[in-house]
Order: sequence, then C-alpha cells, then structure tokens
Amino acid sequence: MSVDNSDGTEEPGWDVDPEDEQGVAVVAALGRQLKTWRESAGMRAAEFGAAIQYGEDQVRKVEAGKRIPRAEYLDRADEVLNAGGKIKAMKVDLEQVRYPKRIRDLKQREAKAVEIGAYNNHNIHGLLQTEEYARALFRTLRPAYTSDEMERMVSARMARQSIFQRSPGPALSIVQEEVTLRRPIGGTMVLRRQLEHLLEVVQLPNIEFQVMPTSREDHAGMLGLIQFLKFGDGTAVGRADGVFYGRPVSDPKQLQLLELRYGIIRAQALTPRESRAFIEELLGET
Repeated sequence: MSVDNSDGTEEPGWDVDPEDEQGVAVVAALGRQLKTWRESAGMRAAEFGAAIQYGEDQVRKVEAGKRIPRAEYLDRADEVLNAGGKIKAMKVDLEQVRYPKRIRDLKQREAKAVEIGAYNNHNIHGLLQTEEYARALFRTLRPAYTSDEMERMVSARMARQSIFQRSPGPALSIVQEEVTLRRPIGGTMVLRRQLEHLLEVVQLPNIEFQVMPTSREDHAGMLGLIQFLKFGDGTAVGRADGVFYGRPVSDPKQLQLLELRYGIIRAQALTPRESRAFIEELLGET
C-alpha cells in the first residue's frame, strides 16, 4: 500500500487509467458528488481529509476524478458528512471500475460462464489461489509492480473468486502441472497453506481438479496453457498458447480444436480422486 510522503497518511485508492473510458467517467462523476457533499457540509478539503484520516492532496485527487477511492474512504466520508448511507451506496458504482478493465472483463465473463476449463503449466489457477500465494506470485513479475499496483492486482484476483458464491456455480475443470504444486512461490509455508486451500476447494461438487504428472511421456499440453469459458446461450470463448497467436477465439471450429487438445490433456492427467490423494501426499512432504 503506497504512502503519501507529504503527511504520512495512507493513499485512498488507485490511479485512474486514462484509456479506461468507463473508469474515467464513473470516477469523475463520483468525485464531483463527493466534492458537492463536502462543500454542502461547509468543510474545506484539508479539514475533511483530517476527519476521514486522509491527506488534503488525496482528497483533491479523488474529487478531481484522478484517484479511485477505496471502499473505506466512502464509508468514512458517509459518516463524517452525515450522508445517511448515500455515499456508501456509491460503492456499487465503484465496484464496476476499481480494477483494471481487462480484469473486469474477465471477471464479468467468468460470472456469466456455466462452464470453465483450464490447463495451467506455470502457476496455480487464479480462481484457486490464496491471497498470500497471489501476492507472492505477483512479486515475481518484472518489471516489478509498485505497492499500489500490487494491492490492486491482488484485490482483483480475490474478487474473481466470488463465482464460488454463485448458486448454482459453474462447472469448473482445471488441470495443473505437477510442478505448479511443488514450486514454493512465497516460501514453504505459503505453499503449504495453498495446498491446504486446494484440498478444501476441490471438494466442491462443481469442481473437477486434476494433476498432470511430470513423469508423463505423452503430453498434449506442451504448447502451453489453455482456457475456455462456456455460456448459457451456447456461445463460448477460449484461448491457448501456441495457437491463434494466443488471442481469444469464439469461432466454433477454433474452439473445437482447443477442446480436443484439452480433452486429451484431461485423459492423460491423474483422475480427480488420484489428484486429491496426490495433493495430500505432497502436503505431507511440504
């Protein structure tokens, strides 16, 4: 989490991406409303900032639509300005733009999907990650994220896991390379807690989790990851490394190719029951 060095107060949110038209419009409108509420209360920006425990500079950035405020910013503002819940209600709009557009789009697609399939060969699938594993994983990226960017990306990844609260949830099929379950991203204890989390999640009735052993001689996934989402209206979208330039595709013939490869990968991997036993054994070794 980044810090405003001028007064030591915590920054209240994330920078707005100027290329995110929806985000720019929503945050600008929210900022104008917050400024109107503050001025109607007869409070100067510095006075208001002190009351909600943020610096004046940060208050002005939020009101100018240059910063996406965190949820607690709106909670404190609602209380200080006696808004009776009207400012808190803005969190619904804020939720739509608080994460980068590409992640919002993915989250929306996953929320609509009735079936999700994925083969992962570098790291554990984002929907199955613990927060500390995700944070450790993002720390490995280069160029490195700033503290502010890190918080935003971790929050976005965790928000995607809201699909597990759906009823009925989507049918989720994931194949993980054995190495992704052995690589101690973040250290041994982070990996151990990640494996414990996996054991809990794979017990869900709508999840089929399989491990691809490193010892397999025949492996249809050597070109890299595969992902696809299927929707209730019969449409679908997918992508894979090494095919169609890695771009998302929705043409039935192209999707058929991805599903063919994914089906072979699943057949070559351990069964879900064997995979759970494998994780349990690995956990005992970790």
